[in-house]
Amino acid sequence: MAAADPTNPEDAFRATHRAVEAVWRIESARLIAGLARLVRDVGLAEELAQDTLVVALEQWPRTGIPDDPGPWLMATAKHRAIDLLRRQERYQAKLNLLGREVEIQQEHAEAELDAALDDHIGDDLLRLMFTAAHPVLSAEAKTALTLRLLGGLTTAEIARAFLIPEPTAAQRIVRAKRALADAGVQFEMPTPDEMADRLSSVLVVIYLIFNEGYSASGGEDWARPELCQEALRLGRILVTLLRNEAEVHGLVALMELHASRLPARTDASGQPVLLLDQDRRLWDRLLIRRGLDALERAESLGGGPYTLQAAIAACHARGHSAEETDWLRIAALYEVLAYIQPSPVILLNRAVAVSMADGPERGLALVDELTGKRALKNYPQLPAVRGELLARMGRDDAARAEFARAAQLTRNKAERNLFLTRAHAPSRQPE
Repeated sequence: MAAADPTNPEDAFRATHRAVEAVWRIESARLIAGLARLVRDVGLAEELAQDTLVVALEQWPRTGIPDDPGPWLMATAKHRAIDLLRRQERYQAKLNLLGREVEIQQEHAEAELDAALDDHIGDDLLRLMFTAAHPVLSAEAKTALTLRLLGGLTTAEIARAFLIPEPTAAQRIVRAKRALADAGVQFEMPTPDEMADRLSSVLVVIYLIFNEGYSASGGEDWARPELCQEALRLGRILVTLLRNEAEVHGLVALMELHASRLPARTDASGQPVLLLDQDRRLWDRLLIRRGLDALERAESLGGGPYTLQAAIAACHARGHSAEETDWLRIAALYEVLAYIQPSPVILLNRAVAVSMADGPERGLALVDELTGKRALKNYPQLPAVRGELLARMGRDDAARAEFARAAQLTRNKAERNLFLTRAHAPSRQPE
């Protein structure tokens, strides 16, 4: 494919559009957050921000991209908000509430609004996160709205990320905004009594985004690294806003450590590579270092389930190979995690760790205790784990059947191919 020619008007126009989109991805959350505090309506704030993007797309190809595009977008958005408020009755009410004469207020209104947009950006971003993950919304709506408002993703990008039709993604976003408006959700920080639950909701949304990127629930790709990067970006923003919240650091640590493995999770042909088979020399050492630092901070603040999961990931990161990994510590950490956050999936992961520490027979006994759990009935990892353990014990026929069942249950094409490959050649060296 020929390189773009900067002297060609069409190439230059496309290059400018790409630059505008990149700036938008960086600045949109700040823009929407500042506007939402002014107009008290997240949906309206996003519309005003989108209007600002349209202005940039119209002007910048002709005038060139400003040296400092963020303030340009903020100033343009501010003027549009002022125009809107001037046209609405509540603008007059806003002026009257300030207790000044109308003439004086009109003279200084723009300065007041300018300050409102420029001040407390960190607080506004936090308010936006809490609003997008509000309890009145479903998990799907929270995820879509967070990616839209805080990630700057288009409806088409959100649809592609979650393998849903674009109209479905659009409906989720529209319904989420309507639900917030109908419930009278205020653009404000949670009360102290609400803080823990609301923060937990925000963390769950970010982790859902990361997990969908790390282990895609459907489609052809084993992973979608762009979603992992988006979740990491949101987590890193959140950690700068809530520096003393242990679980914020714990979640960031967990994501950094898991993301470090992405380069080794597929081979040269794009086929999945399981954790035990990965070349750990390919793991991203910078992300590991960042993850371990975040884990240390989380543990110093107390920590919780995300911190425990990050500590498990750290055991893998510190081991030079699967054999050198501290499986006894991983099994112990999973036991603690299962106590404070009971889950059949956590118990299944503990069984894997026990199998690595004490042998596949012990692991299989623990897995078999989970086979009747309703939550794992259609979970492909359950038969996949059984298949691996049976293969390590030399029981190939039974292992083949388990891998075949796992292939039937998964909705991810790459994972299905992996399970089918294991079904054809299940043998592992018995221990």
